Amino acid sequence: MLRETQFGGLVFVLSLLAHFAFRSRIVSGLNQEHDNPAIGFLESPQARLFLTVRFGVFPPDSMMSTAKIKYESRKFEEYHVCNLTENRWPGFTTRFCFALLIAGSPILLRASTTAQLTVATRFPADHARNVNPDTHLVLTFPASPVLGKSGQIRIYDASNNKLVDTLDLSIPPGPTDAARGPNPPYTPTAYEYTTAHPTNADTIAGTPSGAAAPTPRDYQLTIIGGFSDGFHFYPVIVHDKTATIYPHNNLLQYSKTYYVQIDPGVLSVPNGSFKGISGNSGWTFATKKSPPAAASARVVVAADGRGDFNTVQGAIDFVPDRNPRRVTIFIRNGSYEEVVYFRNKSNVTFLGEERDKVVVFYANNEVFNPHPSNITTNEWAGTFPSRRAAFMGDNSTGIHLVNLTIKTTARGQAEGLLLMGDKNILSHVTVAGSGDALQLNGPVYITDSLIVGDGDTILGRGPAFFNRTEIQSNGVFMWIRNTAANHGNVFLNCTFKKRGAGVTELARAPVNNGRAYPYAEAVLINAKLDGVSPMGWGAMGGDTSNMHYWEYNSTNLSDGMPVDVSQRKPESKQLTMEKDAETIANYSNPAYVLGWSPETVPN
Repeated sequence: MLRETQFGGLVFVLSLLAHFAFRSRIVSGLNQEHDNPAIGFLESPQARLFLTVRFGVFPPDSMMSTAKIKYESRKFEEYHVCNLTENRWPGFTTRFCFALLIAGSPILLRASTTAQLTVATRFPADHARNVNPDTHLVLTFPASPVLGKSGQIRIYDASNNKLVDTLDLSIPPGPTDAARGPNPPYTPTAYEYTTAHPTNADTIAGTPSGAAAPTPRDYQLTIIGGFSDGFHFYPVIVHDKTATIYPHNNLLQYSKTYYVQIDPGVLSVPNGSFKGISGNSGWTFATKKSPPAAASARVVVAADGRGDFNTVQGAIDFVPDRNPRRVTIFIRNGSYEEVVYFRNKSNVTFLGEERDKVVVFYANNEVFNPHPSNITTNEWAGTFPSRRAAFMGDNSTGIHLVNLTIKTTARGQAEGLLLMGDKNILSHVTVAGSGDALQLNGPVYITDSLIVGDGDTILGRGPAFFNRTEIQSNGVFMWIRNTAANHGNVFLNCTFKKRGAGVTELARAPVNNGRAYPYAEAVLINAKLDGVSPMGWGAMGGDTSNMHYWEYNSTNLSDGMPVDVSQRKPESKQLTMEKDAETIANYSNPAYVLGWSPETVPN
């Protein structure tokens, strides 16, 4: 585009200079105050108006009305251009210069239009081809933009001008205050996971599933991963100089050309240079002809658009439900700010390129995406699915998360990761959240990972086996809720570090907030502790005869010396090799705890 602009400008300037060198008399009467006829021509009101309207070269006087501009420019064009065609401007040079001017004018027009639009750099680029349909729309400005609270963003199918998607900024993203009143009951019947996979293309977001009440449409709503009840979301997110626009999921299709319109009130910059994008040619892009082959064993996610998908959600949507063959979703280094939710998936590996450079995150929590107004979600099988985590794998088996970082940037009840299913694995993963940072319901094996949270950092019914994993928490490290049907949380060669000042406990009491978990199990073998209170465990209550709050060989992280356990709660137990060798061996075996032998995963 720069070459095109330079060529157009050169054509225009050469035509003017050549013409004035040989035919300076054509400007007589336009402006007699200038000795240089070229300057007089360029600064004459008629020329300014003609060039502004035709080419966008000079700004018109702001005091002139649009009608005046068009009228004056039309008079100038009709008189001077028509005179030229009638040989009132005779000579070869004049005709040649006019031809140059005509040749260069479309280029000047396009260059002017582009100059107005490139106040912001766009992704996908204007006229881009082979764009993944799951793309976000990104505008990068010279200065930090301000997000408005009104106006729309619209995406149209260029083939028929059909409106495909609308984002209305007058609708707030989601709740900012927690719902008041008593908690509603749990779902009266087990939640049914059907084979249907509704999307925004065929279902209204907020359509209830299970026994839930409809989700009110007071806030932004989008369907993610077939969850028709919908998620609240931010239609535009601004970080520094970049504004990212989030179309509703699954509306853009393959083999289509789209154009984007942005109302002036949506985004603004300090100098007022961005006035939105209008028309059907201001920002266009064409999607790829087709998705990857249906039998693909490996697909690539790349935020820069150079993979099979731009988003993690787009990739997992591609994988068939209950797929019998393993599919690897390779995620290239980048920041992926998105809610990820999937259900009914099997045998999927999410493999990051580099653990600390692949970051999947979102500001999600229980306030922003709460449970339905008439149902409380819980940890039991058959509960209504939760929507409050940044990354959620629901009712899924054989999910491997490897070599990446997952986190929520919200506070409160806010999981970075929530997994519900069977035989799932985390390997070399960082999970960061707030309260309930990691929720695990169903057998999960976690190895060589880092879990960071504010309190109740590990939550769920288990069973979960942690190997060589570090847990960092401001408050109590875990709230384990297993029943007699399965084991709880077992930690082998793990580290527990208190964040901030003071001390905290390893686990909540079995009876807490009116809920009783008499079979709660938390077993630590060869743990390194830092910032754990001398009592070790939360206040006890109720029947603790079946509770397993056990430790073997806990040492201080600071000096490697054995922890002083003389003040530990009497309901807890210190295992010894002399008396409990078999128990220690059993709880050191993932298969004993989980009921299956975790396979080796890539890292």
